[in-house]
Amino acid sequence: MGTPEFGAIILEGLCQFAEAGASSHASAKASASEYKPILVVTAQDKPVGRKQIITPPPVKVIAQKYNIPIFQPSNLNNSSYVYLLRQKKPDLIVVAAYGQILPKEILDIPKYGCLNVHPSLLPKYRGASPVQYAILNGDKKTGVTIMLMDEKMDHGPIMASSKFQIPNSKITYGELLKELANLGAKLLIETIPKWTPPTHHPPEIKPIPQDESKATYTKILSKEDGKINWKKSAEYIERQIRAFDFWPESFTFWQKTGRHPPATQLLRIKILKARVLKSTGGVTYPIGKTLVAPQNELCIQTGRHPPAAPGFLIVEKLQLEGKKEMASEEFLRGHPDFIGTILK
Repeated sequence: MGTPEFGAIILEGLCQFAEAGASSHASAKASASEYKPILVVTAQDKPVGRKQIITPPPVKVIAQKYNIPIFQPSNLNNSSYVYLLRQKKPDLIVVAAYGQILPKEILDIPKYGCLNVHPSLLPKYRGASPVQYAILNGDKKTGVTIMLMDEKMDHGPIMASSKFQIPNSKITYGELLKELANLGAKLLIETIPKWTPPTHHPPEIKPIPQDESKATYTKILSKEDGKINWKKSAEYIERQIRAFDFWPESFTFWQKTGRHPPATQLLRIKILKARVLKSTGGVTYPIGKTLVAPQNELCIQTGRHPPAAPGFLIVEKLQLEGKKEMASEEFLRGHPDFIGTILK
């Protein structure tokens, strides 16, 4: 059960594991067919892009590649959907970024329960946005957890976990997500044989309850979360741009003054790539003011992070609404009136 690219990478790894043969793993003595997914449950196809082309979710694409039956229910809280899953008689359900809460009726179906592949080191970063928050908070390490699901969100006992050292301070959400998905796929195929051993053999894994005192939560991101608050530090804003590069993206507003009606326009600008310019003290400007940096790049005054002096954000790439993305130098050549304004 999964929907976006994270789930697709997990499914691909699981299918390759089944094809290679479970017997190649020391802990597994069953045939490969016993580890092949018998059904993929994913979200419905949705319109995507400006042309609103009906597009299947990434998990469905992988399921079609391996000729696995596909089920796309609109809502799992439906007795007929629960009945269909019962008829399949799965030994195990694997969940990876599915997008819906599983009711108890489904959690109780498989003999070995439901395993969730979660891209954080639980109990840290429960919820919908663990990868984004790891970047946003400037974490140096994160990881993946395999959890035995219960009725509470990301609450069940831990089956296995694997740490991941974040390789650099420029990694984006999309890049980190792929790293964690690949790590999660590897951890999953190591975990399943240990949890579902041959008949008459006890599981090699004992689920460990999570430490509730260390639990932290992330929220479902909304479009408004992408609006840049220029009072924040340049370091924070730069991390936000990388954390939200897929959704909701990071944006600000430019109040453009013209000679002809309309006299002013409020234009939305997406900031796609940026870096921090440390302040050495001296002159400071109003928060959000646009300036020209060396190399003719766009520079914006940001807030302070005590006890440091106010900093600056150098914008490397941006996109004006309705236009293509471009380097800041190119943007400034076409919009010289941009400099000296204060972003909203």
